[in-house]
Amino acid sequence: MSKSSFLRLMLRTARQLVDPAQPAEEAREPVPGPAKRVVPGRVTEMTGFGSNPGELRMLVYAPAVRLPLNAPLIVLLHGCGQEAAAFAGQAGWIGLADRIGAALLLPEQQSTNSRGRCFNWFHPADVRRGRGEAVSILQMVNAAAKKFGSDRSRIFIVGLSAGGAMTAALLAAYPGVFNAGAIVAGMPVGAAQNLPMAVLRMRQADPYKGRDALAEAVRRSAPAHSQNIWPRVSIWQGEDDRVVDPANAVQLAAQWSAVHGLPEASAVATQGLAPGRHHRTWGPPSRPLVELWTLAGLGHGYPIEAGRGDGSEPGFAVLNAGLSATDHIARFWGITE
Repeated sequence: MSKSSFLRLMLRTARQLVDPAQPAEEAREPVPGPAKRVVPGRVTEMTGFGSNPGELRMLVYAPAVRLPLNAPLIVLLHGCGQEAAAFAGQAGWIGLADRIGAALLLPEQQSTNSRGRCFNWFHPADVRRGRGEAVSILQMVNAAAKKFGSDRSRIFIVGLSAGGAMTAALLAAYPGVFNAGAIVAGMPVGAAQNLPMAVLRMRQADPYKGRDALAEAVRRSAPAHSQNIWPRVSIWQGEDDRVVDPANAVQLAAQWSAVHGLPEASAVATQGLAPGRHHRTWGPPSRPLVELWTLAGLGHGYPIEAGRGDGSEPGFAVLNAGLSATDHIARFWGITE
């Protein structure tokens, strides 16, 4: 995804907030209405999952084969301008769900909420416990877990860009719901509380915010009893990203390693990787609590390995990096070997 394309989406959203008379976004392709039942092997829409204060669409995917008992549930949050179903296929998550027997929950933003169809990760009214889009997604999680008989201890969440920032916010607000998460080209919890600040911090990470302040932003979002149940977190960032300052990924790693009580100096660098790939972990070697992948030459988007046979293919903000983030994230979570 180019910097100009992304910024056009963000500026369109900003204009909508300050000048409601701005013309509407170009019409999208019509999408099918809600199905009466979930159709295995197809992305379908579920309605009636709750009060939905964030006014999001709930899309789900289940493999054509019968799900095993207590299968995992994976929540996937798209980036600005993406469609949830297309992103799930292009990023390889539908292929993974078919391979391991997992259900996918694909919340989708609507242009009535955000002209650029970005999750509102910077609005306190949408990311705090019991508020807005955060509640809508939690209601979807509960409805999907009930529908598919998912193992409540194996609910995972991953997001790209605005979806990555919303993923971080949800991991902080509902740490007892998610076993682990993955943030791709996202933003630290508490990085912004309004759209102008969000755009500023995407362009330049806060140079004055240290580990303690970053960790405190997570703790303030969480319920008081959650201090010892923080989710494990995988963080991914392209070093050539011109939309989100790569320093935000460094801050994300600092934020979550600090929340887990792991010193910055405890990071271990993985040796023997291909040139341009950098991987650091915090926590036990056999089961790290936090990991950070940075990829040289990668711009703003979700990294895939095209042609690997899982259905992944380059698309809008889905970039061929010769490395499958989906495959590595699933292994980090412990749902694949």
